[in-house]
Amino acid sequence: MLRLLAFLLALVLAVPAAAQLGSGPRHMGLALVAEGPAIPGQEVELALVMVPEDGWHGYWENPGDAGKPMSVAWQLPPGASAGPLRYPVPTRLIVADLMNHVFKGPYAVLSRLRVPADASGVLPIRATLDYLVCTDQVCVPERGSVVLDLPVGSGPTDLRFDGWRAKLPQPLGSPGTFAVAGDRLQVAIPLPESVAVTAPYLYAITGDVVRYADAQAFRRTPDRLIAELPLAQAPAAGFEGVIDLGTGRALRFAAAPGAVPEGGSTVGGGETWRLLLFAFLGAVAGGLILNLMPCVFPILALKALALARAGGEEREARADALGYTLGAIVGTGALGAVLLLVRAGGSAAGWAFQLQDPRTVLLLFLLAVAITLNLLGLFKLPVLGGEGNPRSGFATGALAAFVATPCAGPFMGAALGTALLLPAAGALLVFAGLGLGLALPFLLLAFVPSLRKRLPRPGPWMARLQRILAVPMALSALAALWLLWRQGGTSAILLGLVSAALLAAALLFAGRRQDAGQPALSAPVVALLLLVAVPLLGIGRGEMAVTQRGSAGEAWSEAKVAAARAAGRPVFVYFTADWCLSCKVNEASTIDREPVRDALKAANAEVLVADWTNADPAITRFLDSRGRGAIPLYLWYAPGAAEPEELPQVLTPAMLIERATAARR
Repeated sequence: MLRLLAFLLALVLAVPAAAQLGSGPRHMGLALVAEGPAIPGQEVELALVMVPEDGWHGYWENPGDAGKPMSVAWQLPPGASAGPLRYPVPTRLIVADLMNHVFKGPYAVLSRLRVPADASGVLPIRATLDYLVCTDQVCVPERGSVVLDLPVGSGPTDLRFDGWRAKLPQPLGSPGTFAVAGDRLQVAIPLPESVAVTAPYLYAITGDVVRYADAQAFRRTPDRLIAELPLAQAPAAGFEGVIDLGTGRALRFAAAPGAVPEGGSTVGGGETWRLLLFAFLGAVAGGLILNLMPCVFPILALKALALARAGGEEREARADALGYTLGAIVGTGALGAVLLLVRAGGSAAGWAFQLQDPRTVLLLFLLAVAITLNLLGLFKLPVLGGEGNPRSGFATGALAAFVATPCAGPFMGAALGTALLLPAAGALLVFAGLGLGLALPFLLLAFVPSLRKRLPRPGPWMARLQRILAVPMALSALAALWLLWRQGGTSAILLGLVSAALLAAALLFAGRRQDAGQPALSAPVVALLLLVAVPLLGIGRGEMAVTQRGSAGEAWSEAKVAAARAAGRPVFVYFTADWCLSCKVNEASTIDREPVRDALKAANAEVLVADWTNADPAITRFLDSRGRGAIPLYLWYAPGAAEPEELPQVLTPAMLIERATAARR
C-alpha cells in the first residue's frame, strides 16, 4: 500500500509534465543496439541503452518503495522471440524515507533475441518502452520507441557488450532457502567461504515481501551467506533477489522454503580489512615463492651480479636492495593499476593480461635479447647490467615484476582474485605486496649482516657466471619468440626476428664505441633503435595460430559443460595459456600423459580446454565468477555433483586417474 501511495504521489507531481508521455522533450535517451549480426537459428544479444538526463534517474525491475518498472512491448518478425530483460545492479536512493532502486547514469538492459531459422536479409526489430524517469522532487512517465534493422549473416561486433554484461549480476546455479522468523525473513544463499564479501546488500526481485528502507543484517557460515531482512509479508512461494557482495560483484539467486542454518559470523565493516590482510599476506608469500620459479630465473643473473659487486659493503648492498624493492613494488603496482583501469573501462581482463597482446610479447622478446647480449659482454648497460646501485636495483626489480606475471597464477590465484574484488586502494596494496614478496630475499641479504657475509667475494668468477647465465636468458628469449608465433603466426615471428636483428646491430655498434672509450649513443645507433620500434606498430594476430589446439580436448564453453553434464558424463576443464609456464608443466607432466588420457577416455569424460593465451572475455568472466584472477585453474565435474571440484594447481597423474576411475563405477 505504501508503495502504491508513493507512486500515486509521484503521478500527481508529474501532472504538469504528463503530456510528455506522447510528445515533448524526454528526460531519458533511448537506443536499441545488437552485439552483432543475426545468425539464423541462433541467438543474438540486444541492449536497450538508457541515458537519463543529469539529475534524473531510471528504475530497476523492482523499483522499491516508489517508482515503476519499465515495460517493453516488442514488435518482432515472425518466428523471432525476445528473452527476459536482464538489468545491471542498481544503486539505492532514499527520498522522504522511501527506498528507491535506481540508475543515476547511463545503463543498458539486455535481452537475448532468438533468430528464426529461415531468417535472411534484414530483421526489423521494434519496441515500445513505458518507463518512469524522476528527479528527487518530480517524476515523469514517458513512452519511447526504438528501432533496429538487424542484418542477417555478417556485420561488425559491438565491443560495448562485454562491459554491459560485466555489470549484470551473475546467476547463482545452486538454489537458496528462506524461512520466516518473527518479523524477519531469513534467506540462506549458497556461497563458498573463499568468495569475498565486504558490505553486502540484498535487492529483492520478489515484490512486497521486505521493507526496503529498513536495515538488513548478514551473517556467514562456511557455505552460506544468510540475510536477515525486515519482513513485510511472507513470500507466497519462492523468493528471488540479487545479492550485492560489496566488492563490485553481485549474484542473482532463487530461494525456496527450507531450513536456514543457525549461527555463523557477523558480516560487517571489519570484513574488508580481514580480506585485505589475507590478500596482502597471500601476495607477499606468492611473490616470495616466485623467486624459485623458472620464469623468474633469467633475471636472477642481474640480482646475483648486483649482490656480488656490493660485496660485504653495507651501504652499497642496502642501497641496491632498496632500489630493487622499490622497482619490484612499482612494477607490480603499475601492472595492477593498469589492470584496474582496463576493467573499469568495461573490458574483461585478468592478471598477466599484457601477455595476451603480441606487441607486449615482442617487447619482452627484445628485452631478453638485449639482456642476453649484455650478459655476454657485447655491450655495457649499467642500469640493467647488474651494477650495485639504486638505479640498477630499481630497473632489475621492475624487470622482475614484469617477467614474473605469468608465473604468479599458481601461488596468487586466490589473492589476485580477492584483489580484483576489493576497492582500488586495497587492490593496489595487494599488487604491491607481490612486489614486496619478490624483493624480500634481496632485502634480507642486504639488511642481515650474517647473511651478507656469506656472499662470495667479487672476482673473475663473476665474468664466467655472467656468460653462463646468458644461456637461460637466451632460452627465455626463444620462449618469447615461440609465444609470439603462437599469437601472431608467421608474420609476427618474421617481424620479431627483424626487430631482434636491428636491436642486436644497434647494441653491438654501441658496444664497440664503449670499448673505444666513446659515448654509446650516436646517430647510427639511435636510428637503428628507432627502426626497432616499427614492428611494434604493425604486429597483429596474423594467422591466429594459437586458436588451434592439440587433441587433448575441445575448446571450452559453459554450454559444452552443461551439455556434457546433462548427458551424465564427467567433465574435466583446464584453464591454460601459452605464456603460463606452470600450465605447460602440468600439461606435460599430467594432462597429456597417455595413462591419464586413457583413463579419461575410458570414463567417457569430456575434456575441455579454456585457452586464455589471447584475451577472451568469456574466460575472464568465468574466472571472476570463481573468485580467480589468474591461471592455472582445474575443475572436475563429477556426474551428479552440484558444484565442480577445484583441483590443486600442481597436478599429478594420480589425481585425474583416480577421479576418472571413480566416475566409471
